[in-house]
Formats: sequence, C-alpha cells, structure tokens
Amino acid sequence: MARVDHMALEQDQRISEVVKREGSRLRNFIRRRVADPRDVEDVLQDVFYRLVEANRLLMPIDHVTGWLFRVARNRITDLFRKKTPEPFSDTAIEGEEGELLQIEDLLPSPDAGPEALYFRNLLLDELELALDELPDEQREVFVAHELEGRSFKELAEETGVSVNTLLSRKRYAVLHLRERLQSIYDEFMKP
Repeated sequence: MARVDHMALEQDQRISEVVKREGSRLRNFIRRRVADPRDVEDVLQDVFYRLVEANRLLMPIDHVTGWLFRVARNRITDLFRKKTPEPFSDTAIEGEEGELLQIEDLLPSPDAGPEALYFRNLLLDELELALDELPDEQREVFVAHELEGRSFKELAEETGVSVNTLLSRKRYAVLHLRERLQSIYDEFMKP
C-alpha cells in the first residue's frame, strides 16, 4: 500500500511541475484565441484535468508540452463549435478591388466543415506568430482594440497615449499582419 501511495505522490509532483512550467505559456496560448477570460480559465483547467486523468489512467504521453497544446487547441475548437461566432472586428480592411472586408470575413466559418476549421486554426496559429513579431506597442493596441473590443478613446485615457498615435500603431500592426498572412490566405484560396 505504501508503494501505491508513493507512486501517486510522484505522479502528483510531476503534474505540479508541468503546471508550474507550462501554465503561463498555455494560458497565453489560449488567451490569444479565446476572448472571454472565463472561457480561457475553463479551457486551461480542462487541459490540466485531462493531464491528471491521463496520468491516473497511466496513458503514455511522450511530449507533455506538445500534448498540452494539442489538447488546448482541441478544447478551443470545441468551444467555438458550441458558441455562435461573434464578429472578430468592426474594423474594415480594404480588399484587392477596393471593397471593405471585415477581418471575420477573411476567416472560414468554424461551422463550414473540417477543412475550413483546419484552415481557420492554421490562420489563427499564424496570426499568433505574426502578433509575436510585432513591437509591443503595436501588438498591445491591436489586441486591445481587435480582440478585446476596447475603444481608442478608452485606451488613450488608460495609457496617456494620444488617439492618433494609437491609430498609427494599429495601422502598422494591420499592415504587418496583412502582409504576413497574405501568402497563407492566397495558398488556401486558390481555385
């Protein structure tokens, strides 16, 4: 009996170490894809619950970090399936022929089938990488305005930075993201 208790204690310690090591990165990964902070915490807790469950069932996990992020991505996909899609942004982007497109219009619907869902997730992953490439000021304005839905006036009051400067930072962020994501979009939208 003491051996079983000792094994359970070792498992708990390993899980605690993984949570400490990967918790912050995983939360940020989820936060970039999920707007509602409550949903972020729900997804995070579910991922760690599945880790505990897998350990209790003695399921072999070769690469814990990759496994955690795969489970998180799957949970986020499940979350999007349950919810009706919310508009990604009220900001319009000018298309090739001068038409105004919403950012949401550029992403396939999560309800359009597995191929569209795969493409949507790929674009979201690339968006995350492209956001990481931005200077902090540009990324913060883009995320606050586009993902959190905050107004420029509110951001200006909070940060002490003028609305014009915030608009400029966002413009540069959008230009970079458009350029960075265009090749992927073109590749998947070929007839």
